[in-house]
Amino acid sequence: MVTGIPALDTALVWGGAVSALAAVGTVVWRGLRGVLHLGRRVNQFMDDWAGEEARPGVPGRPGVMARVSAIEDRLQRVEHELYPNSGGSLRDAVDLANQRLARLCLDEEEGGTTDPQAPPPSPTAP
Repeated sequence: MVTGIPALDTALVWGGAVSALAAVGTVVWRGLRGVLHLGRRVNQFMDDWAGEEARPGVPGRPGVMARVSAIEDRLQRVEHELYPNSGGSLRDAVDLANQRLARLCLDEEEGGTTDPQAPPPSPTAP
């Protein structure tokens, strides 16, 4: 658009150029800001993944692989308790308690009642 007034035409051209540069600068700034934000997030993820050494005033944090290894160790200890082994597992203790209970309740299996609501048998005189 040409107005015929040289000073006004020059001002319009410079105004358009400044507006275009401001628009390009804004797009570049927002893109750069997004890239920097993404870079910080990736850096935080990598710190969490690899862990961090202790520094003054801040305790260290183990990385993901160290945490997974600790979980696997705990699962192995739990699994050790679930299956019969050398007599030291929880399963062995439960099995032993069941065997002892079965020996204590042997007289019920021979002819006594198994109803827990039934009255106790009367004592017989010799």
